[in-house]
Amino acid sequence: MKKCIACPIKSLVNRAFHPSATPHKANKIKWLISTLIGAVACAGIYKATKHKQEKARKAGKHVPYGPYEALFKRPMDAVLGVLALIVLSPVLLIIEILVRVNLGSPVVFKQERPGKDEKIFTMYKFRTMTDKKDENGNLLPDEERLTDFGKRLRASSADELGELVNIIKGDMAIVGPRPQLIRDMVFMNDMQRRRHSVRPGLTGLAQVMGRNSITWDEKFLWDLKYIDNISFVNDIKILWLTFRKVFGKNESNDEIEITDDYGDWLLSEGMVTQLEYAKLQKKAKQLTERFNHLN
Repeated sequence: MKKCIACPIKSLVNRAFHPSATPHKANKIKWLISTLIGAVACAGIYKATKHKQEKARKAGKHVPYGPYEALFKRPMDAVLGVLALIVLSPVLLIIEILVRVNLGSPVVFKQERPGKDEKIFTMYKFRTMTDKKDENGNLLPDEERLTDFGKRLRASSADELGELVNIIKGDMAIVGPRPQLIRDMVFMNDMQRRRHSVRPGLTGLAQVMGRNSITWDEKFLWDLKYIDNISFVNDIKILWLTFRKVFGKNESNDEIEITDDYGDWLLSEGMVTQLEYAKLQKKAKQLTERFNHLN
């Protein structure tokens, strides 16, 4: 292979510096040489990067592909996050007032979620549920605490705007796999947990492909497909589809309904035993308590 590449380059060099070569012809040949060398170098970098990506994929990890993901995605997210926070500040104020009137205080809902490399962070959202509890002091099921106002807020995705703070802080990206619960993460297999090899997003491919109306397995497949194809063009496409869903009212009721946690779904499908379920739920609780203790 090296011989095949070296031969034409050597021939071009000899022609470029031959005494009979005119300056114009010599410059043209030199340009061809530099173009050929550049193409060979790019092909080598591409091949090496693909090899690293494949190796990382098998190990359940991720290697950034291309300058957009490696160099520009995070700075762009930070800048756009700040701009969005400034531009949308009147909207955020209105939402805050509406939440306070309809649900009371606190206005912002905070919850621990696994981020990049499974590092736990506190995610911020506007509240959509009440704090109603049963006679034993335990919170009622989510579907009983979700109000009509909360459903409308979720349908508009306005409750997610609090995550702009997470984007600015670096916990999240504008586009990426949605941050799931810690008690979802502990039930994922190694391949599914590869979704945590990048920053979670305000919106993502799984969101625009069906959100809560698709199965857990489909969500994970869409997440992994996004991770393996991160590019500026794909991020723009996902943002466009997100805007169409939010402002075009293309979301079905199934997409905004509350779904079972991943562990609950696995248990209901008989894919984990009651003992495994209890063990992993305990692990999720310990991870959450450890994070809260350290913070």
